[in-house]
Amino acid sequence: MVSETFYCAACVPETADAPRRHGMPIETHPLTAPELQAALQVQRQAHRAHPMPTLHERLADLERLDRFIRDNTDDICRAISSDYGHRSTHETMMLEIVPVLDGIAHTRKALKGWMRVQKRDVDVRAFLGASNRVIPQPLGVVGVIVPWNFPVNLAFVPVTAILAAGNRAMVKMSENSRQLTRLILERLPSYFAADKLLFVEETGGIGPVFSQLRFDHLLFTGSGATGRQVMAAAAANLCPVTLELGGQSPAVVCVDYPLQTAAERISFVKYLNAGQICTTVDHVWVPEGREDAFAQSIQMVVQKRYGELHADDYSSIIDPRSFDRLTAALEEARAGGARLMPLLPGPAWDAVTRKINPHVVIGAPPDCALLTREIFGPILPVRGYHDIEDVIRHINDGPVPLAFYPFSHDEAQVQMLIERVMSGGVSVNDALFHVGQHDLPFGGVGESGMGHYHGREGFETFSKMRPVFYQARWAGTRLLYPPYGKRVEKLLAFLMR
Repeated sequence: MVSETFYCAACVPETADAPRRHGMPIETHPLTAPELQAALQVQRQAHRAHPMPTLHERLADLERLDRFIRDNTDDICRAISSDYGHRSTHETMMLEIVPVLDGIAHTRKALKGWMRVQKRDVDVRAFLGASNRVIPQPLGVVGVIVPWNFPVNLAFVPVTAILAAGNRAMVKMSENSRQLTRLILERLPSYFAADKLLFVEETGGIGPVFSQLRFDHLLFTGSGATGRQVMAAAAANLCPVTLELGGQSPAVVCVDYPLQTAAERISFVKYLNAGQICTTVDHVWVPEGREDAFAQSIQMVVQKRYGELHADDYSSIIDPRSFDRLTAALEEARAGGARLMPLLPGPAWDAVTRKINPHVVIGAPPDCALLTREIFGPILPVRGYHDIEDVIRHINDGPVPLAFYPFSHDEAQVQMLIERVMSGGVSVNDALFHVGQHDLPFGGVGESGMGHYHGREGFETFSKMRPVFYQARWAGTRLLYPPYGKRVEKLLAFLMR
């Protein structure tokens, strides 16, 4: 057994930077992997004692979740910025706080309808008088593994669906979200008991232990490589998984679409959170010969928006390893003959603040890291195409992307691209915003993931949509009982008509 150190919602490590309650150090003790198993067992026993929470109880849980976010918004924003080195408070509000609160409000409004027992048709000829129903029932205990890039959004959006479906949840945070996690660990117990909602701090190596727990469902958001490991660990328990991975999500600017408008929209999404978004534009295809014009349009837009590299509105790269990976990828592309175009005045990057100047890269070699791996940073390769068929073929020859972004005012062209290029989701004439629609499912396909959540699909993912057949007092099927003979032959002939 791997010996790990981690903390439950009531236990926070006593360090110099640990949060304090009422100005006093928080009493802590490190938990072991068996204690994590015990925490799961506590939640499971609580579920078995009360397996079907009422609508009123679920709405109360969602109200508490809403209150936790609202009560702690300012401190949440500060904690996330501290974890990043710097992240704009406005971006945290826009990309994390508001989507979570909107998602809770949408769920509270729709939950009664989602919980309603569904009537289904019955084969009247064979089952006269019987009835069918589909009953949404809670699965039990759901595990959630959260990445660092949007730690509030990617923790509390699924938790919203999990609680709405009547479950309990254990949530493992990223080691890059230490300050936020400790804030949650300190304050969440005032809103939720540990047998309902429990957060776990990642202190190194706890991920494999967590993914091996016998959850009733496991949601993982992160890289494809780690997703494979999580799925393999869950398979030992036959635990169903929802995997939200990533991939090289392309934008395609068609010949009819204005370059300036495309530049404004793509650059906003690409440099949001310094490009550290799984559904951002990874690279963009533009008509051949218009690469420089597109890059210049983006440069004008970005300089107007940010002004300079250390602008408060522009975020840092999360950690030194990611910073080094991105700068090495830029240097590799340069060595291969690419033209690197920093978009803001000043240095190409700053190792002290871990800020990388937003870049456009033209002519990147096909085998470089910028074109063969998900970038996950503020670097936009611009690629020219002569024939749209070449773009379709290139995208389809690679891993299925998490998102696809066609830009065209030609509805037939857009429809053709949607039909021929598979992806997890699509935004047309913009990027990213399909993810923020609460009534649309979110999820990948193939290498970009499996399963969906958000909105109704989240409720159904974390529910057992349980089919129930109710036999009538007088069962017509008794006419099919043996001994078989002419009577049964006539009935079978009747049923086959």
